[in-house]
Amino acid sequence: MTSSSEQYQGWRTVLAGLQMLFVAFGALVLMPLITGLDPSVALFTAGIGTLIFQFVTKRQVPVFLASSFVFIAPIAYSVQTWGMAAAMGSLFAAGLMYMVLAAVVAVRGAGFLHKIMPPVVTGPIIMVIGLSLAPIAVNMAMGKTGDGAVELFPYVDALLVSMSALITTLLVAALGKGIFRLVPILAGVLVGYIMAFIMGMVNFDSVAPVAWFAIPNFTAPEFNLAAILFMLPVAIAPAIEHVGDILAIGSVTNKDYVKSPGLHRTLLGDGLATSAASLFGGPPNTTYSEVTGAVMLTKMFNPVIMIWAAVFAIGLAFVAKFGVVLQTIPAPVMGGILILLFGSIAGVGMNILIKAKVDMSEQRNLVITSTTLVFGIGGMAIGNADFSLQGVSLCGLVAIGLNLLLPNAPQVNDLHEEKEMVDELVSDNH
Repeated sequence: MTSSSEQYQGWRTVLAGLQMLFVAFGALVLMPLITGLDPSVALFTAGIGTLIFQFVTKRQVPVFLASSFVFIAPIAYSVQTWGMAAAMGSLFAAGLMYMVLAAVVAVRGAGFLHKIMPPVVTGPIIMVIGLSLAPIAVNMAMGKTGDGAVELFPYVDALLVSMSALITTLLVAALGKGIFRLVPILAGVLVGYIMAFIMGMVNFDSVAPVAWFAIPNFTAPEFNLAAILFMLPVAIAPAIEHVGDILAIGSVTNKDYVKSPGLHRTLLGDGLATSAASLFGGPPNTTYSEVTGAVMLTKMFNPVIMIWAAVFAIGLAFVAKFGVVLQTIPAPVMGGILILLFGSIAGVGMNILIKAKVDMSEQRNLVITSTTLVFGIGGMAIGNADFSLQGVSLCGLVAIGLNLLLPNAPQVNDLHEEKEMVDELVSDNH
């Protein structure tokens, strides 16, 4: 028979899983809402992806996988250029890129990734991801569509709503205590949504006709070579980010996940999760830093908690009314939050350069960083009407190419040095 203490522990694990989903929820559904994907599908694929990851890593790493913001601009461009199905096919190929990297890491060791993508490469690429998205956030905050072509709401009304969402997110992120510090996006969405409702900007006409429970609107992928070639380079930056996330959660739990279950297994799990998500029409998955923060705060290191979070996400995906209500969130609400979110992405890229002490007085570093930034922010495109490289894809290839070709490369920090840096950051947070 099961003792009462074991039953209590079991229920505590289940409730902890629900809490982890709550922490990840704001960012999880925001990404598909920005790109036009179905948030219910995103919930389903986040759950499926997390289960796949936990299976591949033998339930050793307490992380939750969900929608990756790195892919926002590439997905938006792919959908506009080749259509939703082709965009999903290209994301399936991006997942395969993770798997290739996992195989290389298994054979050659994790240091391989750092040799081709040191901080002077990853820093500016991640900065481009954030800064190139800045116009989308500002346009939405002012009541327009992301491209600024159509005005959806009056300027003054939109600004009041977007700034209320932004200010709430800022205050919770900076001043929140305990678990509230981990949900600034969710808090911003709630306050912005309430403000938008008061001002008559929320339309519930689409909610009533929808059944309470239904199968999410899955989309099967199609494989278009131009779309695939456009998306493949994008996968490199989040793969490097994945390494940092695994080191971070290892520092929190005081375990070396690079050795066990091995970085090749975590990369493989992430890649399989991303490819699996594309088969259903969901956004690519990535390990969530918010959840890592929650693990640090709660000291709940049991990976089974993440399995329960995945189960709750899958179940919630079939509550059709909930998915439709999410789609009623007005653009200004999301725009206000995205101002901070996209700026934070750029800040992460800058922090990579600072923490690695990349010397910008060295011409080699200056050339790589400046060329990458201007290509990305300026909108440089190389190619023709049938196929072109631009944005993060072009920046990734340019930065990697310059790093490999330019002479006198500075010595790259190895994983142990990076781990010491992460340890220092975690201890500072404590």
